[in-house]
Amino acid sequence: MIITFTPNPSIDSTLSLGEELSRGSVQRLDSVTAVAGGKGINVAHAVLLAGFETLAVFPAGKLDPFVPLVRDIGLPVETVVINNNVRTNTTVTEPDGTTTKLNGPGAPLSEQKLRSLEKVLIDALRPEVTWVVLAGSLPPGAPVDWYARLTALIHEARSDVRVAVDTSDKPLMALGESLDTPGAAPNLIKPNGLELGQLANTDGEELEARAAQGDYDAIIAAADVLVNRGIEQVLVTLGAAGAVLVNAEGAWTATSPKIDVVSTVGAGDSALAGFVMARSQKKTLEESLLNAVSYGSTAASLPGTTIPRPDQLATAGATVTQVKGLKESA
Repeated sequence: MIITFTPNPSIDSTLSLGEELSRGSVQRLDSVTAVAGGKGINVAHAVLLAGFETLAVFPAGKLDPFVPLVRDIGLPVETVVINNNVRTNTTVTEPDGTTTKLNGPGAPLSEQKLRSLEKVLIDALRPEVTWVVLAGSLPPGAPVDWYARLTALIHEARSDVRVAVDTSDKPLMALGESLDTPGAAPNLIKPNGLELGQLANTDGEELEARAAQGDYDAIIAAADVLVNRGIEQVLVTLGAAGAVLVNAEGAWTATSPKIDVVSTVGAGDSALAGFVMARSQKKTLEESLLNAVSYGSTAASLPGTTIPRPDQLATAGATVTQVKGLKESA
């Protein structure tokens, strides 16, 4: 069973244009959709569509329109009732795949609600749980190092449960600063190139630019620093440039399947879901990385926040290559 924890969920509204966005003008939309969103919700949705058991934990208002959207997906949920409704994130997509995101402010969490969410999460760690995915931004009121604290709480409660974290900016930096705290290092993190740059104190744009040219050496070196600090696996998603996986034994690079990009919303979340599901099935690292890029690329080929089903997965053109002698060459 895979549990996801989304402390700052959202209603994802996608506005699809049939032409290029023109600022300051009036344009007609081809379509408008609204779905339950948030990184953890997207991961849980992918897990559900693949036929695996999952549980989505999140806060929501008492009459929050977000909750029916989640239940429409069919997700099993555990919620903590808060005073405000969840935020709305608006995405504008253009025909060439350009995506513009306008994210709303999150619903504040009080100290009492923070403790309630922690209790719900820990109480959900039944024997069949193998992974917990902590994902997304943190809402107002949450401590910036909450993901590190939650990781330690999970490891204390169930040392055999593996924890994946996917976040950015200050929460990501706080996680990096907490790696020396006992139990606070997650088993897996999933940054993109820019986020890896934040963690490794290097130029993330340069990392992504080099990866786009097929040069992954700098990304591997940056990820290896984090592995040496206690994170078991670093999965770096790079869009069209594929992905990189680094652990203590070595590194693997993956090219992405050949697809036409429609919307990148949810692509990284789908990649994370693909990797975690494969690992929960005891698949090899190579198979898991291939599953990750297949899920991520397929999500990018679908409109809005569409999470792919296993029968939709694009695999043509995807390859995985193991990098030998990482420690010697780093």
